[in-house]
Amino acid sequence: MVSPRYPDDGDSGGSTRGGRLRAVLGPGLITGASDDDPSGIATYAQAGARFGFQLGWTLLLTFPLMVVIQGISARIGRTTGRGLAANLRGHYPGWILKGAAALLCVANTINIGADLGAMAAGTRLLVPGLPAGIGVLLYGLGLSVAPILVDYVRYVRILRWLTLTLFAYLAVLFSIHVPWGQVLQGLVWPRGPANGAFWQMVVAIFGTTISPYLLFWQASQEVEDTRVHSERVPLLRAPGQGPAALARIRIDTLLGMGLSNLVALAILVTTAATLRGSGIREITSAAQAAQALRPLAGDFAFALFAAGIVGTGLLAVPVLAGSAAYALGETLRWRVGLSRKWREARGFYATLIATTLIGAALNVVGVNPISALVWAAVVNGVVAVPVMALVMLMARNRKIMRGFTITGAWLALGWLATLVMALAAAGMLVTTLFASG
Repeated sequence: MVSPRYPDDGDSGGSTRGGRLRAVLGPGLITGASDDDPSGIATYAQAGARFGFQLGWTLLLTFPLMVVIQGISARIGRTTGRGLAANLRGHYPGWILKGAAALLCVANTINIGADLGAMAAGTRLLVPGLPAGIGVLLYGLGLSVAPILVDYVRYVRILRWLTLTLFAYLAVLFSIHVPWGQVLQGLVWPRGPANGAFWQMVVAIFGTTISPYLLFWQASQEVEDTRVHSERVPLLRAPGQGPAALARIRIDTLLGMGLSNLVALAILVTTAATLRGSGIREITSAAQAAQALRPLAGDFAFALFAAGIVGTGLLAVPVLAGSAAYALGETLRWRVGLSRKWREARGFYATLIATTLIGAALNVVGVNPISALVWAAVVNGVVAVPVMALVMLMARNRKIMRGFTITGAWLALGWLATLVMALAAAGMLVTTLFASG
């Protein structure tokens, strides 16, 4: 196997500027892009339809917080050569890790089910004759076996190419008329009605953009890279690689999270400028948003929006399933990794397959996808807070990180991100219980 080289391998990563850029972009780019999954698209579309441009500031605020907490997670993986769950298992009480891993698997499975349902619905918009159940089945089976059948380096390359599907939403944005003055005002001036519905949407956006599965995935992908690229060694064993490796992680994460939030903002602005402007206030799915766009923005915007649902799902479902498999496998001391063959990591791959197929089955047994997503968001919000706090403690623990502990702005912003998510989780629980009561 010939592995692509990275700048922190002591190589430029390619003789051209494009080759060097491809060498830098990896776990951070894929992680950030997968955050804009079909479920996230539905959340941002609903925010735009309900509140117009008023919630743009939430995506500006979450950007630096995402960059820092995701970068710290990647730093832990690259430094130690172990995923988050493996590091937690070695230094913290087992009940904390087992509880977090179990809740992560449950939330990810529900999220996978919602994403597969959205992908099938998006496909039906483009191919009206295809039954929704067949679409869910095909996507579920295909995404279950792909990591086993496709070589890891090629699989990561496919995921990286799938990030291009996000540009569909930028194309939609520039195909419609947008009052940019109002957009700018929404970005820099937090305002809105002082009611539960508004703050519930704020909490939903925070819970959608900063999720625990993203932390596990990016850390584990940094570990995978040290396995498949022999010249890359965990920093504890090769401290000299530290400056270049950490610089690459910062750039990769900055660009990945930047793309994620830019696309989220594009979806919010698109639906605010079209749907809300035409009196449509309620959106319950990404497919419904695409369908509502058709008479307002034309067939081109409709087709791009619908195709984006499918493309982002193809990227997000493997990340959701993979992060659950990493967390559970490391918790139970299994051999884990997409770079391993089936016979080397049966439990890991069985978990990946099970979460995907159970998620697909949720669409068949009649689980309400919107209600399921609400509770998945609640679980994610609750799990995110202790996981983020533990990530921060690990990143400051010299027994784990030695000379690569975080300091300064990264330390301050990491704890700020944890505090913001704690407030968001509390708000999510309160508003959800208030709404259900």
